[in-house]
Amino acid sequence: MGDFPRHLVEAPPRHRFGRAKAVTIGLVTLTMCLFLAGATPRPAIRSAAFAIPGMQALGAPPAGPSWAPAPRLEHGLSSVAVARGRTLELRTEGGNVTFLPGINLGSTTPGHLPGELTIGAEQYRVWFAAMGWLGIRVVRIYTIHPPAFYTELARYNHANPDRPLYLMQGVYFPDESYVEKGDLYDRAVTTAFQDELRDAGAAVRGRLARDPLRGRASGAWTADVTPWLAGWIIGVELDPYASDASDRRNRTAPATRGRYFRSTPGASPTERWLAARMDELAGHEAEQGLSQPIAFVNWPTTDPLRHPEEPLEQEDLFQLDANHVLPTAAWPAGTFASYHAYPYYPDFQRHEPALQAYRYDGRVDPYAGYLAALRRHHRAMPTLVTEFGVPSSLGSAHNGPLARSQGDHSEREAMRIDAELLRLIKDQGLAGGFLFAWADEWFKFTWNTITHQDGERRQLWHDALTNEQHFGLIAMDATGPPDAPAAYLLDDESAWPARRVTARVDESYVHLRIGLGSSPPGALTLGFDVLPGLVGKPAPGSGDRQADAAFVLDLVARGGQAYLRKELDPVPLDYDVPAAQRGPAADGWHRFELVVNRALTIPATGERLPAELQNAGSLRYGRPADDSRSSWYRDGDDLVVRGPWAMLGYADPSKHMVGVPVGGKLTLQAGPGVGVTVSASGTDQAIGRVTWTNWNRVFSTERLKDGAELFRDASLAVTAS
Repeated sequence: MGDFPRHLVEAPPRHRFGRAKAVTIGLVTLTMCLFLAGATPRPAIRSAAFAIPGMQALGAPPAGPSWAPAPRLEHGLSSVAVARGRTLELRTEGGNVTFLPGINLGSTTPGHLPGELTIGAEQYRVWFAAMGWLGIRVVRIYTIHPPAFYTELARYNHANPDRPLYLMQGVYFPDESYVEKGDLYDRAVTTAFQDELRDAGAAVRGRLARDPLRGRASGAWTADVTPWLAGWIIGVELDPYASDASDRRNRTAPATRGRYFRSTPGASPTERWLAARMDELAGHEAEQGLSQPIAFVNWPTTDPLRHPEEPLEQEDLFQLDANHVLPTAAWPAGTFASYHAYPYYPDFQRHEPALQAYRYDGRVDPYAGYLAALRRHHRAMPTLVTEFGVPSSLGSAHNGPLARSQGDHSEREAMRIDAELLRLIKDQGLAGGFLFAWADEWFKFTWNTITHQDGERRQLWHDALTNEQHFGLIAMDATGPPDAPAAYLLDDESAWPARRVTARVDESYVHLRIGLGSSPPGALTLGFDVLPGLVGKPAPGSGDRQADAAFVLDLVARGGQAYLRKELDPVPLDYDVPAAQRGPAADGWHRFELVVNRALTIPATGERLPAELQNAGSLRYGRPADDSRSSWYRDGDDLVVRGPWAMLGYADPSKHMVGVPVGGKLTLQAGPGVGVTVSASGTDQAIGRVTWTNWNRVFSTERLKDGAELFRDASLAVTAS
């Protein structure tokens, strides 16, 4: 993984089977109601979008004014988008658009790392059609995509001249060794980025050819997408410690006085370096007679504001300010401030008095207050939130104000919050909001599960507890091999408490269907033996000493709790939580929990805050179609259960590897499969062992997430008003 750009293989440290309902466009705005009468979707686009299940339930998007590009010439350069004061204007035939709703698109598919760039032409074709169907107007990418991306984007836009997808092109650091070196001015780092900027400029014009090289796209780029190029966002979320070290090392670095961009007298060395790179990119574009707004990536960790109530040093150590990197009169498209900003992190959102007092939509809203503060700081340029959103994951990594946490949301709840946030961003006077992300990404990790997993094979399974893998509008559901039937573990009508048991596995869950008969017990325990050599106290509600994980289910109250034997409990890998702060435990067992915040001290007040944990093992009753976090339900006489691999103690199910903490570090032990025991009313019934073949290839299917119409309503509303 060391050869891949870090921001593409790591989740930003933001500590960063639903059914679609029919969309009711008429409830969005009166204007949209009028638009609907004129909607005439192209059949080819409609059929391509409908390749994703759930998309067909959405009505056709409204026609509305034309979004066809209408560039204008200024200072000899053609611009389809320009920054004017606090406004980013997209020039279209239907008039200037001043708020851009967008989506962030990654560069890979399940089973692969992003540097493998596995998205193909057909996939892009379907996705672009679906984006248009969902009312998305801008697609933002982080790096140069394969030639097929640009070819299919041009194809889609030519086929949909009044509803094109505009592009916000990103350019990453090919060499991120500045982190280890503490030197952004290192020659290798700078040269690699300069080369990538030059290549990106050629790629969007369809004039690039590159040989294969690990971690980057290659081939021949022949499609010109500059008619729809709305801007550039270059760089990565900078590491605060490395950036601080780099500034101290390069105090005497000269100011940038380029033809197109300059640094201000108060600019830091890092800001001077970024100004030079932006000037170089502008030079490449100006040579072609073009000018687009150019910005650099920023995030709350390195924002230009001060946060004395922030508990973590690194979150207020280093300030990076777009106000210190300005365009000259020769660059008509201007610049803007770009932030990856989420409603749950950093912690200053929970403790800063001004944010705790800020009101929006009739209530205190710290996230709205933070965005308003950013907008006030950038008085002379537009501010865009180029990443926002919450994940539809079972696990969470951080608690956020107003229950906008970093996980533990159903799909519908996550989509509702995403829609709410997009409207909030518009209402706070910002110039655009780009949802993170288009599709779920299996390779991602987060701080409170990374130590529980084999990092070399994380992309080969889909963890319900890792929130970063569940940000998409599009679900990438694990299916397992299509020719793998369910296995019968038991078929005996006289047995009790279970009569029939079938099992199957996929890349996300172990699935069980348990026939209980007409007189089921009121409560039962499912025991899972993953390491036969590990024996100890019996699981709660059971006499089974072999089980290493257990689901305790109350069939009457419809509640449940997952437990792990203390030898497999992963919490100590992340933080030494005092026993008094842990949830209720059984003898030798801990309920399945995740640390969502370590113990902290507020520097401004000295207040000490205890560690926070999520009871991620609370087993919700219901069908996944009704709540994507559900783990079990009754289907007639059958009990249907799905157990996430992590709750059963697995660090890599693709190789049968169970995670065993030893001395505060993760070790891996191969197991023979999952032995299942059903215990009820003092009877422990050994069912059999679920087995599977190790896999190196994954199988998945796409699906529009439940509630996605809520985000579509918001996207249409913010551009119609």
